[in-house]
Amino acid sequence: MCAERILDAIDSPVDLKGLEIGQLEQLAAEIRTELIETVADTGGHLAPNLGVVELTLGLHRALDCPDDKIVWDVGHQSYVHKLITGRRDRFSTLRTYGGVCGFPKRTESPYDVHDTGHASTSISVALGMACARDAVGGTETVVAVIGDGSLTGGMAFEALNHLGHLQKRMIVLLNDNEMSISPNVGALSGYLARVRLDRRYRRLRDDVESALGRTKIGAAMVAAGEAAKESVKQLLVPGMLFEELGLKYVGPIDGHDIAQVEKAIRLAKDVDGPVIVHVVTRKGKGYTHAENRPDTFHGISPFSIESGKVNGSDGPMSYTEAFGRALVSESEQDDRIVAITAAMPSGTGLASFAERFPDRFFDVGIAEEHAVGLAAGLASGGRVPVVAIYSTFMQRAYDQLIMDVALQGLHVVFCLDRAGLVGEDGPTHHGVFDLTFLRAVPGLSIMAPSNEAELVHMLHTALHMRGPVAIRYPRGAGEGIPLPVEPLILETGRAEVRREGSAVAILGIGSMVGVAERVADLLSEDEIYPSVVNMRWVKPIDLETIAWAATHGLIVTVEENTGVGGLGAAVLESLSDLGLNTPVLRLAVPDCFVTHGAMKQLLAEIGLTPEAVRGAILGKLMDVRGIDEERSDGGTPGRR
Repeated sequence: MCAERILDAIDSPVDLKGLEIGQLEQLAAEIRTELIETVADTGGHLAPNLGVVELTLGLHRALDCPDDKIVWDVGHQSYVHKLITGRRDRFSTLRTYGGVCGFPKRTESPYDVHDTGHASTSISVALGMACARDAVGGTETVVAVIGDGSLTGGMAFEALNHLGHLQKRMIVLLNDNEMSISPNVGALSGYLARVRLDRRYRRLRDDVESALGRTKIGAAMVAAGEAAKESVKQLLVPGMLFEELGLKYVGPIDGHDIAQVEKAIRLAKDVDGPVIVHVVTRKGKGYTHAENRPDTFHGISPFSIESGKVNGSDGPMSYTEAFGRALVSESEQDDRIVAITAAMPSGTGLASFAERFPDRFFDVGIAEEHAVGLAAGLASGGRVPVVAIYSTFMQRAYDQLIMDVALQGLHVVFCLDRAGLVGEDGPTHHGVFDLTFLRAVPGLSIMAPSNEAELVHMLHTALHMRGPVAIRYPRGAGEGIPLPVEPLILETGRAEVRREGSAVAILGIGSMVGVAERVADLLSEDEIYPSVVNMRWVKPIDLETIAWAATHGLIVTVEENTGVGGLGAAVLESLSDLGLNTPVLRLAVPDCFVTHGAMKQLLAEIGLTPEAVRGAILGKLMDVRGIDEERSDGGTPGRR
């Protein structure tokens, strides 16, 4: 019989406080096993969570949550936190429809104090919580847990600057999984940090300095001591940047030593001001495949625990890979092309470009605003920048897109991966707003391919255009269509009529073009034979094709974008400008934040499966025919 797991007795962080160090080490091992087995089944962020097991246990032992508050930056490393805060029994549902979310979720647990999913926000949010606490005389401790990667985001430094100015009592826990611990400097700086934060030392220091300061000789000694202390700290303490910003610094300490983490947090809690605790961890710790390939296992689909290989990885080429291959091919022909990404070279398909053209590749870290500003400067200097960013993260650089690129008509190509729903990652990562916010930008052209081959044509087209251009495409596999050897330049603003029919014109964009064609097949069973249009361009939009579609009894727009301001809105605006009043049925992502889950489930929920679209069209046709009958009878149009 197997021995009972310690993990099975952990229902809240309170249960951690009575465990001995040996039990805590066993618990850490059990948690790693749970993480590996669950993520192998559901997919998710494995390496980051394997790296914060001891960190999370030490943190929760030192705090009293949920009274104390933990804000997880990005939140992809919160699985361990979820396991020990009452969600162990449901953890097997991780990232599944209706199951445990892969990111902190306020509606899921009182221990999740802020919904996160984007980087560099935790310090700002935690500072706001600390200010709110002080306004009402609260006593809770507020902690922001942020990775070293997230510190490349300007928002983190803006918050650190403000925190140093306000001197609010809070802790920034810096999870550094890139740097190694230097035994000599690390031990000394750790010692100095502990001494600086020890109450007895601070009290003695203040008393001695106060006494000495009462005489001229004593004041000179204090001044000399301060100068010497600062010079020693500059040489020996790696946290001087944070000290200069006004934060006490602790570390670096071993983030895989539960006792060290707990002690550091307890010391930091006692400081009446901001403290940064610097812990060093190893991403993927405890699972060889993740340790050796932390980037691969950062976020991974279901995989084999033994081999580390993703299940069912064979299949059609993904849009991401098609983009990466096409860009390398284009860049071999044009040495002006440069590529930019924000800490996602593999995720955006630029790894092969970086290897082939290292001098023309820029990974700016988690700094989307800088990525676009950099692109503007490169374009001004005669380069042709291609900025590859996930749709959801492009939202962060909207001001730079408008002011630094579009206002000046610069030729920058934006390639927005993960456009539309992204499945299990949920609402923080769904790229369903890009058509809307991009359409508002003057002079910006916008395309969306219906398959991976068309993406290659669109990239070729965008590189030969003038001014800013955006191409948005979905996550995952394409349609299995071979990539063109010689890409074409598509006519600007011209849609493609896939089928000519009558009664109904279905106008699809991007991933929904294939859905529109399947809907047409289903409607043929009802003896309805619609026209199907691949719109290709949302801006400039094809007015001629829209006018032709208006000759049908009903226009249907289908898009994997919010219905507010997307393709459907563009078609309605165009009909108004053309003075046409053909009925329009707009099918899109509803005006809400869509949950996480498998794509099929999500599309069914929001009515964008072929069957759901067919049903919506049949219902609308009945309404339209009813209105026409009333008009022919002399009734008031639109009323029954």
